[in-house]
Amino acid sequence: MADQLEPVLVVIPTYNERDNLEPIVTRLQAALPKAHVLVVDDGSPDGTGDLADELAAADGEGRVHVLHRTEKNGLGAAYVAGFHWGLERDYAVLVEMDADGSHAPEDLPRMLDALTDADLVIGSRYVPGGRVVNWPARREFFSRGANLYSRLALGAKVKDITAGFRAYRRAALEKIRIDNVASQGYCFQIDLAWRTIEAGFTVVEVPITFTERERGQSKMTGDVIREALVRVTKWGLRRRGNQVRSLFVGRQQ
Repeated sequence: MADQLEPVLVVIPTYNERDNLEPIVTRLQAALPKAHVLVVDDGSPDGTGDLADELAAADGEGRVHVLHRTEKNGLGAAYVAGFHWGLERDYAVLVEMDADGSHAPEDLPRMLDALTDADLVIGSRYVPGGRVVNWPARREFFSRGANLYSRLALGAKVKDITAGFRAYRRAALEKIRIDNVASQGYCFQIDLAWRTIEAGFTVVEVPITFTERERGQSKMTGDVIREALVRVTKWGLRRRGNQVRSLFVGRQQ
């Protein structure tokens, strides 16, 4: 990876991920020895935050950091807090990655190589070479459907716009106004990708293998799914409205 794309900060939000955190941090440090990790813990009652502090204290090179938040405010808010932390400390690249092992740290070097010619790289399940492992058929059907609906509504060409494994150049995050992002879960990922596209940045997808978590429970809820449907529909209608207005104004001129 080019020097201008360093240093790298991998933001890992956690809530009750004590069993998963140390293995994923260990794998990440093996895959990217120079990368830094920021664990953003939302006051996990299972002691995840305490374990994160132990990992940070044990890392003699200062590569592990912890941001403690007092309550569970959702994935989107955790990532926004982590992005701000990283931008304030001059990281060149900020990465989203889950703590549960579904995102393989071993895929990150390829994603960062692709960032040389892009502003956002998405680790994609749905481009050639990408796949999912251990997902129920119903879950994959829903995920593919959500991505298809988002592409049709927004006119985006991204195959896996709901994916949560991605790497941003700092310039993209600085421009897309992350402070007013209120979306969560699936919708948070769609929101940030769509803002990045609308701002004129280059988005590319790199195939990954997504593996369903072995320990703990998924944070996906019906409320998060409904939020995504409502917001994407709203954004799509706004986009269509803008197209119609532009066409009308063009004819008037």
